[in-house]
Amino acid sequence: MSKKNKNTEDVKDQVEEVLDSPVEETQTEEVDAETQLKKELEKEKDKFLRLFAEFENYKKRTSKERIELFKTASQDVIQSMLPVLDDFDRALKEIEKSEDKDLIKGVELIHNKLKETLKSKGLSQVEVTAGDAFNADDHEAITQIPAPSDDLKGKIVDVIEKGYKLGDKVIRFPKVVTGQ
Repeated sequence: MSKKNKNTEDVKDQVEEVLDSPVEETQTEEVDAETQLKKELEKEKDKFLRLFAEFENYKKRTSKERIELFKTASQDVIQSMLPVLDDFDRALKEIEKSEDKDLIKGVELIHNKLKETLKSKGLSQVEVTAGDAFNADDHEAITQIPAPSDDLKGKIVDVIEKGYKLGDKVIRFPKVVTGQ
């Protein structure tokens, strides 16, 4: 081989090395940039999914709160009507002692209409009778008296004021007298 050919081959080798090395660096730079972009994309996807889940939870929570608000929106009005209902009950008991049948019938009609209207709004009476077991979670004890009989010890002797629920929520606990 001549010197010229050898020099030409050396130059070719050097040119190829120069051409090959930037191409490899560019490829690694592209691979690095691609993996970095993939990582950023994954981060953004994760961020989006978390934000979406948080928004879905917010929607569920607010709709549940709205339903609860609609259920108990009339609670204040109904609670203010409970003394009127109690007065009707007491009046009905006293009027039944009289012999005026028309008066009794008229008061009963108004009483039933009031009860049915409140019942249609979700009000229900908490059923408690004398002789039931006293439960501090379900009843409000006004006082304790000596039990008239041994079987009434620790039980309800008398119901002073009826209790009411609005939907599933107790808005007034029954007031009772318990036996000691």
